[in-house]
Parts: sequence; C-alpha cells; structure tokens
Amino acid sequence: MKILNNKRLILVELNEVNLEFARVYAERKPLIHLQRVIKGFRRTSSEMDYEKLEPWIQWVSVHTGKVAADHRIVRLGDIVGCGIPQLFEVVEAAGYTVGVISAMNAENRLQSPAYFIPDPWTATPSDGSFWSTAIGDAVSQAVNDNSSVRLSAKSILALLGGLIRFARPRNYSYYFRLALFSHGRPWRKALFLDLFLHDLHLRMFLGKRPNFSTIFLNAGAFIQHHYLFNARDAVKGNLRNPSWYVHADQDPFEEMLEVYDRILGDYMAMKDADLIIATGLTQKPYDRVKYYWRLRDHVAFMAHIGVNCRAVHPRMTRDFMIEFDSAEAARYGAQQLEAIICEADGKAIFGVIDNRGSSLFVTLTYAAEIESELFVKNGDRRFDLKPHVVFVAIKNGMHDGKGFVYYKGRVADYAAKDGLHVKELYKVVLKYFGLGIPVNATPVRDSEAETDMHV
Repeated sequence: MKILNNKRLILVELNEVNLEFARVYAERKPLIHLQRVIKGFRRTSSEMDYEKLEPWIQWVSVHTGKVAADHRIVRLGDIVGCGIPQLFEVVEAAGYTVGVISAMNAENRLQSPAYFIPDPWTATPSDGSFWSTAIGDAVSQAVNDNSSVRLSAKSILALLGGLIRFARPRNYSYYFRLALFSHGRPWRKALFLDLFLHDLHLRMFLGKRPNFSTIFLNAGAFIQHHYLFNARDAVKGNLRNPSWYVHADQDPFEEMLEVYDRILGDYMAMKDADLIIATGLTQKPYDRVKYYWRLRDHVAFMAHIGVNCRAVHPRMTRDFMIEFDSAEAARYGAQQLEAIICEADGKAIFGVIDNRGSSLFVTLTYAAEIESELFVKNGDRRFDLKPHVVFVAIKNGMHDGKGFVYYKGRVADYAAKDGLHVKELYKVVLKYFGLGIPVNATPVRDSEAETDMHV
C-alpha cells in the first residue's frame, strides 16, 4: 500500500487565543504573520454546556473526532487508559511517522514516535529519549509549582541544558528579555516556556522529519485567564485589575501577540510542510471578581487534615487528584474535604469533589480574597487556611465555545466548513493522510491515498 512520505502536516494548538481581540491589535501593529491568520481563519464551535467548555475536553474532541458526550473525558489526565483512538496512533498505524510536543490530555500510544513529550499534567510516558524525558519532567515540575516558585536543581539543570541544546540563536535576545524582566510578571515566564517549546519542536521536527507533528502552546490561555482586563485596545468594561497584581500600563495580551507572531512566522515560512493553526475554544472577559487559590503543599495539607492517601497529583491551577489504597479511604477523604468550610461566610473550600472509587478529583473553589488569615472549620476543628494556600490569579477570562482554525497548504483542500464542531479537525487530518474514519485504532485507507493533492 503506497504511503505518501512527502506529506508533512503540522498542527499548532494555540490554546484558547481570541483572534478577534488579536485583530484589533493587528490593525495598528506590525504583526504580519498573525494578520495572515486573522484574514484567513474559519470559526469552530464546541459544547453548548458551559461546564463542558474546558480545553482538556475540547482537545480530546480534536484528537478523537468525538463530542464530549461521546468521548466522556471530563478531567485532565483521564485520557490515559480510556482506549478511544487518537489521531496520533491512527496516523502512525497507516505507516506515517508522528511527533508530539505537549498535546493536552493526550496519551502516548505510539509504537515508534519520532518524539513525544506529554503535557505537564497527564501521566503518560515520553518517547524515552534522554532529552524528551528530562525536559518533560522539568516542564511538568515548573508548571505545576509555578504558583509557589519552587524549582528543583534537577529541573533547573534540565531546562538550562535544553535551552543550550535546542534554543535557536535568533531567539536569544527574546529569551534574555523575557527572563530578565520576568520578576513580578508571571506571564513572561509562560511566554518564555512557549518560545522554548516552539524552538524544541522546530529542532525536533527538522531533525526527525515526521509526517505529522503537533505542538500545544498554552501561554495565551494563561494570559487571557489572568490578565485579559489589561488588554486595553480590545476589552471594554468596568472591571480592572488592582495595581499590586498588574500595573494598568502593562498589557500582557499584547506581549503574547508579539511572541506568537514570531512563532507563527516560522511555521508560515515552511515550504515543505502544510499547517493547521487551531485554538480549540477561546475566551471572553469575565464578569465579576474571582480569586484563584492553590494548595501550597498538597501532601502536607492532606496530613494536616488527617487524610491518609497513597499519592496526590496536582493538575491545572486549582485541581488535584488524590489516590487512596481503598474506596473506603477515599470516602473518608471526601468527607473530610467536604466538611471544610469558611468560618466567615459558610462557603465550601473544595466545592468540586469527584469520587472515582479509590481516587478523588478535587477543585479548590473558594474564590474570595484571602488577606492576613482565613479561618475554616472542619467539624470541631478550626484552623487558618492562609498558610496552606498560595495565590494564583484573579480570573480575567472565561471560556467561550467558539474557536478559530487556519489552514495553509494542501490541507486546505480538506478544511472543515465555517462554524463546525472542533471534532471535525480529526477528519481533516485523516483525510489529508488519505485515511477513512476508523471504528477502532486500525485506520482504513481510502482512494485518496494514491494521489498527492496540492492547493
């Protein structure tokens, strides 16, 4: 069966970036690559239920071709062990080579990956190479401990080594500026990481030459969630961030666009690779004041409230998963967490506790400001919560089901119609590689496999 090894497709998962807001900036700034994307994007749609508007749900839809009700993945990391075919192994099974950098909520099921580095939250192995393992572990630790600014010596060495090995000289000045002026400006650390992941991806892609490669970039989602009120040119409204959080004259959204314009320029310039740029969903300004808090030390907190567990796995922002040795221990843990309420207003601290038998998925939902102290009650016990939490952010952006997608090159022949569900991107990729829609992990070749279509 003929395999078209001259086909190369890059999927850039530009998570949640609002290209309509970006359009306002592109009209007055020389963002030439973003301007091309903005002029040529199509819209995508997603779930109607706001509770299902989460990137770890929408990207699973992209990777599996299923709506949320069909793939039933509702938590970050739940893709592991679920068995639903993903784009990556389906394309590989047809004889193509595949590489993945940080795709959200994706499991590594590749038999021979060109490269695979998992996202920082999903418990799936890398491709096993030294650099992929070291960088994957370091990025996971850096992202999950970002709020408390703790980074191990091992992670620091891995990231420094990775920069020396993979950072491209043309970006040295960007790295220097982002690092030098990042104190008190967390968004620049996120942009630094995305720029590094891009350089890493580009080096690996050009070195390994896979047929299909995916990279996930998350700084845009982070910046919109935390600083969208400061996007002065695009966002109008009465809500503003306090000066201690971010100064009024700073615009992290604009800084993000400048870095992303540079990144996208590299992909747009490629002559021998076709391109999809997709946002999955997007964000719009939040309509109230909401604080995000994260446990400072998850294991220590469990011990403090008398909950014995086997392990605690931090997830994105406020979420974490607790593993127990038995369902009975999990039920007791859930009872202890449910009983913790704020003494002043009676609100629950952990408003989401999903019991999964021998594990709990938990979200720290308390959203009010915590100043010098916050006493909570746990049955007859009373303690100050403040030493146990770390401030993450003031919520600025909320999810919106619409998204954006841009096609460049031969893949445009298979572009989904404007407004279709993001799950249709799955079909676009399979059609590009001449594959039918599989009912299991084994793809079916169709008649397009023997022809090489050009735009």
